[in-house]
Amino acid sequence: MLPEVLKHLEALVSHDTRNPPRLIGTGGIFDYLRSQLAGFRIEIVDHGEGAVSMLAVRGNPCRLFNVHLDTVPSSDAWSADPHTLRVDGDRAIGLGACDIKGAAAGLLAAAAVTSGDAAFLFSTDEEANDPRCIAGFLGGQHGFNEAIVAEPTMCEAVLAHRGISSVLLKFRGVAGHASGANAMQTSALHQTMRWGGKALDYVESQAHQRFGGLTGLRFNIGRVEGGIKANMIAPSAELRFGFRPLPSQSIDGLHETFGTLIDAGAIERYQETFRGPSLPAGDVASAEQRRLEARDLADALDLPIGNAVDFWTEASLFSAAGLTAIVYGPGDIAQAHTADEWVALEQLERYAQSVARIMGGNA
Repeated sequence: MLPEVLKHLEALVSHDTRNPPRLIGTGGIFDYLRSQLAGFRIEIVDHGEGAVSMLAVRGNPCRLFNVHLDTVPSSDAWSADPHTLRVDGDRAIGLGACDIKGAAAGLLAAAAVTSGDAAFLFSTDEEANDPRCIAGFLGGQHGFNEAIVAEPTMCEAVLAHRGISSVLLKFRGVAGHASGANAMQTSALHQTMRWGGKALDYVESQAHQRFGGLTGLRFNIGRVEGGIKANMIAPSAELRFGFRPLPSQSIDGLHETFGTLIDAGAIERYQETFRGPSLPAGDVASAEQRRLEARDLADALDLPIGNAVDFWTEASLFSAAGLTAIVYGPGDIAQAHTADEWVALEQLERYAQSVARIMGGNA
């Protein structure tokens, strides 16, 4: 099946779906997908601002394959045109080839050699942490109870991954001359640094927490900004941080902890800017049971089971909506978002063959 997969991948890579700027419409790459899915019922929805989804259904499936078509921006570090697929030895090189247009190409190739029930949901909003395509789909009447979400997992079924939350935290201070004794307490930047130290200490105290092969709480202070100059007490400061909890850790509980590490009077604003649930989603008590259900699905589909991963995927959104969800796709996450991004040819062929087997009903 590899020649057909590469033919499709060449076409898909040629379409510019970088996100940002996400200048994606209902034509272009979606015209190509439509042309390759004869016999499928097609529904395309424009969710605005370049977020477009396409549902393609054949027969009456209960299982959905999901692939995002958007890519990260390219950089000057690419050695050739990122939108021209190159095959070099055992690799296919191109923007999105690994993350994750290779899976889309595999679905098209598998659809052509099978006649069984099948459902594909293509989306264009994953790389911007703006899952309006998936939210719109799950908000309707869809009738599916299982989801296989494509991300680079080396053709192993991933049953669990961390959640993610991003936060904007603003501190208030009182402007004044830095020579004053009150500078220690009234500087917004000093409060920011105190909060940061306590946050780091708390995260280190969670190192013993475990779930499904994952250990500890991931945490990062990504940006600190504030103050005016060295001899002025900072009247305001802003900090942006993110954390990635285990499925067994409550995101709301962690927000309560992080929001109360210092005196509430020092905090002007605590705002979560993005949240993605863990996989499996649901309350903490049910996480292990839902992971076992996902394991049963992988076993039923004869998919090798891989380790839990630290990166976030939209599989958790399907899980939160009540579907049994796993992550499964070709390629290595280490190649995603890199210059000269590549996917192994062996991975492309293995994925296409496994999808064709799962669909069944060879034509």
